[in-house]
This record gives sequence, C-alpha cells and structure tokens, in this order.
Amino acid sequence: MSRLIHAERHYSHRIGWLRAAVLGANDGIVSTAALVIGVAAAESTRSAILVAGVAGLVAGAMSMAAGEYVSVSSQADTERADLARETRELAESPEAELRELQNIYIARGLDADLALRVAEQLSAGDRLSAHARDELGITEAQAAKPIQAALASAATFSAGAALPLVIAALVPPRLIIALVTITSLISLAGLGALAAGAGGAGRWRGAIRVTFWSALAMALTALVARVFGATA
Repeated sequence: MSRLIHAERHYSHRIGWLRAAVLGANDGIVSTAALVIGVAAAESTRSAILVAGVAGLVAGAMSMAAGEYVSVSSQADTERADLARETRELAESPEAELRELQNIYIARGLDADLALRVAEQLSAGDRLSAHARDELGITEAQAAKPIQAALASAATFSAGAALPLVIAALVPPRLIIALVTITSLISLAGLGALAAGAGGAGRWRGAIRVTFWSALAMALTALVARVFGATA
C-alpha cells in the first residue's frame, strides 16, 4: 500500500526578503518614472532628464538601503533584548518558565496534563527556542535580518529605477512621457501580481492596487512640473 505524502505550501518564510524586495522594486519604478515624467513635462532636454533620473536612482537606492537597515536593525535589537531576558529567566527560574509555557498551551486548547507534558518535552530539547517561538513569537523564518533587507531593497530599487531610465534614453524625446508611463505601469502591474502570488494572495487585486497608486503619483508629479515649468 503506497503512502501519500501531503506537501503543504507555506509563504511565511518569504516575508523578510519579499517585503523588502517588493517595496524596493516598486519604489524604484514609481519614484524614478515620476521624476523622469516630471522633468520631461517641464520641457527639459534629454540630458537633463537622464541626469535627474540617475541622481534619483542613486539617492533612492541609498535611502532605501539605509532606511531598511535602520528599521530592521531596531526590530533585531528588540528581538535580541527579549531573547536575552528570556535566557536569564530560564536560568534563574526554570520551573516558573515551564509553567508559563504550560499555560500558553492550555490557552491554546490543551488540558493541563497534556500541556505540561508538551512543555516538558519541548523544554528537554532547546528551551530557548520553544519560549522564543511560543511565548515571544520569534521564529527563524521571520527573524529580523537587517543586512539582507538593506541589500534587497537597494538592489531591487536600482533594478526598478533602471526601467524608466532606459526608456528615456532610447525613445524620441516627444514620446518619453507616454512610453515611460505605459511601460512603468505595465511593469508595476506585473510586479504587483507577482508579489501577491508569491505571498499567497490574489494576483489581480495586487496588480490593481499597485497600478492605481503608481498612476496617481505619476499624474500628480507631471501636473506639478507642468504648472511650475510653465510659470518659471
């Protein structure tokens, strides 16, 4: 008789890098496309458009990396402090910590005896991991990784920002606004659908959400540039 193995797909292990990567790529396309469109709407030369776009790419990538690193580092500091405190408590009062773990399992639906046996069996191995997971909610898959988040944000921002720059460099000046807008929105829609699918959510909803807000950002930037460019 053959054994059927049910392999479940989960998405929680992707949370750390997925959030940073999607945010970086999305911001790279939106901010650089909006910048290119805004400068072009002010009737600037191609050279001025590309200089502004490259400056936006470099500044944006560094800003994203620094922001992610600082933000995720703060989360990592909090996690380390919680784990250090939990380590001290386990050393100073192991019985109290065992009862605390038992009460957690009781609150989740186990009877007292079974909860105690589960707590004892888990504590016989890696006690800190058991408390980190079930008391503090800290797991390896979701633990803060500042360098990973910073590098992912900078790299994906740069990749996203490169798209409108390449379009602006290759197409005739009179078509820059239209083609940068179209290609950027198509790419953003694809990115939104890809990110939603990778996270287990609906692709259409992700695509529409990203496209709407990105189009609004580009339109407002072009409007402001047109107004101030006309009155300069």
